Amino acid sequence: MEPKPRRLSDDEKRDWLRLIRSEHLGPITFHHILRYHHGDAAKAIAALPDMARRGGSRRVVKLAPLAAIDAELKTLRKLGASLLAWGEPGYPVRLMQLDDAPPLLCAMGQPAPDEPPGIAIVGARNASAIGQRFTRDIAAALCGHGYAVISGLARGIDRAAHEGALAATGRTLAFIGTGIDIVFPPENAKLQAEVAERGLLLAEMPPGTPALAQNFPRRNRLISGASLGVLVVEAALKSGSLITARMAAEQGREVMAVPGSPLDPRCHGSNDLIRQGATLVERVDDILAVVAPQVTPARRADPPVTETPPMQGDLDHAHAEIERLLSPSPVLVDDLIRLSGLAPAAVHMVLTERELAGRLTRHPGGKVSSA
Repeated sequence: MEPKPRRLSDDEKRDWLRLIRSEHLGPITFHHILRYHHGDAAKAIAALPDMARRGGSRRVVKLAPLAAIDAELKTLRKLGASLLAWGEPGYPVRLMQLDDAPPLLCAMGQPAPDEPPGIAIVGARNASAIGQRFTRDIAAALCGHGYAVISGLARGIDRAAHEGALAATGRTLAFIGTGIDIVFPPENAKLQAEVAERGLLLAEMPPGTPALAQNFPRRNRLISGASLGVLVVEAALKSGSLITARMAAEQGREVMAVPGSPLDPRCHGSNDLIRQGATLVERVDDILAVVAPQVTPARRADPPVTETPPMQGDLDHAHAEIERLLSPSPVLVDDLIRLSGLAPAAVHMVLTERELAGRLTRHPGGKVSSA
């Protein structure tokens, strides 16, 4: 029987927040550290300086100040927002299955313990009128078949997707790349408030985070990861929508695209996706045919409880081996395990300690490089 999800106490969430807000600590490292310390974030925080030192840091690791954590929690309360923790009821179940799933999401709206399966719809910000109309219609149709519509509250196709779902009184989730209190673009203020009231607004970034270009690809992995598949409607050859489609493929999600005129640059990227094997979509039935066989209750990921750390002697050898194999060019973690001949637990511990020391960069697709 699958373990029943539990809610974290306020103190536990405070510790989780301090851990993930500390220096050089991303979601993958967070989950590993929590497992090493049997799910106890307070113990993990206490261990960070030693782990960073073993990773080669020559300065004291910067823990998130308690005053800043308490201020963030106070801001969320004032906004009427909450923190959804990985593994809690209401945290998107398919998103939990990602290695880099956010430990905490800022949420406004009504998290649903039994969230309907979601289809992500993304596309051009400068979308055509016909593209936006198609998007509204297909979003409404998906809701009519019991699916949630997921997007990113951007201009154009994103906006039309949310509008179509809301007009059909359906379920819609919006992952934004700013703080949950920031509206971007400004003209979406009314729509963002409506999503927060009738659907679910989610942000990985702390409140107050402005619209920064580097945060949107990071946000895109959440849009694709929370879905069964991604539908691209109008996308240029170099666009954020194609990043989302690539992430969907890496995450094992379906990639679908709407064909467009070869004379319209907004369609060159989406047409190219079809050329590469994405499912061609002209009507809602095309989507249903692809995703309906996958609509089974999503299995919740195993809780991050325990992972036995290697012995120090083994770690010393592992650090030397990984140091030899790493370079500025990204390499798969699986390749490091294979080439080093080390136990996976030892490799992951070394990578965790190097990241805490600021000597490792993680890349999409399970790759790492020296920093």
